[in-house]
Amino acid sequence: MCGIVGYTGKRSAAPVVLEGLKRLEYRGYDSAGLAVVSGDGELQIFRAPGKIAVLERELGSKLPEGTTALAHTRWATHGVPNTVNAHPHADCGGTIALVHNGIIENAGALRQALSKRGHVFRSQTDTEVLSHLIEETHTKGARLVDATAEALRQVEGTYGIAVISSREPDTIVAARRGSPLLVAIGNGENFVASDASAVLAHTRSVVYLDDGDIAEVRPADYRIMDLAAAEKEKQIMQVEWDLATIERGGFAHFMLKEIMEQPESIRNTMRGRLLEEEGTVRFGGLNISDEELLKVQRIVITACGTSWHSGLIGEYMMEELARIPTEVEYASEFRYRNPIVDERTLVIGISQSGETADTLAALREAKRRGARTLGLVNVVGSTIAREVDGGIYLHAGPEIGVASTKAFTSQIVALALLTLKMGRLRALSILQGREVVRALAKLPDLVTRVLAKASQIEQLADRLIRAQNVLYLGRGYNFPVALEGALKSPTSTPRGIRLPR
Repeated sequence: MCGIVGYTGKRSAAPVVLEGLKRLEYRGYDSAGLAVVSGDGELQIFRAPGKIAVLERELGSKLPEGTTALAHTRWATHGVPNTVNAHPHADCGGTIALVHNGIIENAGALRQALSKRGHVFRSQTDTEVLSHLIEETHTKGARLVDATAEALRQVEGTYGIAVISSREPDTIVAARRGSPLLVAIGNGENFVASDASAVLAHTRSVVYLDDGDIAEVRPADYRIMDLAAAEKEKQIMQVEWDLATIERGGFAHFMLKEIMEQPESIRNTMRGRLLEEEGTVRFGGLNISDEELLKVQRIVITACGTSWHSGLIGEYMMEELARIPTEVEYASEFRYRNPIVDERTLVIGISQSGETADTLAALREAKRRGARTLGLVNVVGSTIAREVDGGIYLHAGPEIGVASTKAFTSQIVALALLTLKMGRLRALSILQGREVVRALAKLPDLVTRVLAKASQIEQLADRLIRAQNVLYLGRGYNFPVALEGALKSPTSTPRGIRLPR
């Protein structure tokens, strides 16, 4: 849930990265920090527990000057949330500042070895190990990107990192393994971020890093390499969302805004895909021919949380309408056992962000075993979207609220579209297909009618909010819906009757 924003260019960097950091506040965090390389090459680090507003109060009215900076919001994993454990973390000499999302699994052994070599640690975090590892070669003359690559070759675990140094005041080095990170390209300025929403005020041109990538970013250019320094050509993607899309638009909070956006998000998921005359659908990026789809004998849907619940609804639809044996697997379990999948199995990964680590790992395992893979994701250019054989974009727009709403309903609609496609290739008649198409086309208006009763729903919520326990009951298609309702209510218990297989 941590956030990273970096900037290098001609402007004063601190206001830019702080503004970007505020656009990541919805992710949740317990501390915030800022590092700036000043014009005379001095590295300044500021950190505070609590909200970004606390950090801003400590900074005062005059922000530190400098044209290269990093900012970070942290959700504590190693060490309590306080000033000392907040990011960025420095090396012994105060020349390096580093921010990190992820977990360094061999941090204990590395810390012990570094301590024996004279390094002094100030925090309880696993992250600080990286600063000292980079220091060992950077202070001996190695370029920051080379020193970072050398450090990462010693690391076990996951990371999305950004590093700056007073020795190279116009450079940011960023690297990724298992934690999302991108380079955003401006005009005479460039950015690093964990999420595109942090930089949309400045540019929509982004390059998504893959696992094992390391980027050297300067105001006028950038290079992306692997850890062995082999340069890589990466496609520049254009983010479809604009700044207005991710603003609250007059609503009290993002979750309410996204609930009310559901008629439009559902409409966008279906836009250009329904073919009423033929009683079927078309997909632009499925990348699997009808002949190949006919060879599919079994479907496995893998996901986590809300996406897992939408997958359960997809299972019911796929077996009832398309008559294809379908199973839904929790992604975190799929990757740790010995799943039976082969070239006749279609494995579908569902993830709003397209970056869910367990779902990505499950899809990679399925591909390794020879299965065809599809991704149902909402973020164009995300890791899952890039790695699967084909996919279906939800086109639901950015979902800022952590408690998923419009992405959930768009996932169900996308699964319904895929079910219709598979069904029409098999046992579903053209008349039945037309009936399904017409029913889907009515969904946005039906959802609008439900949302028009918002005041009545609010009255019901006022009654339920005082309940100490809430019990959700569901059967058939409503069983996954009961699970989803229970997930959203901290005082609830899901109850359902699942039909025997």
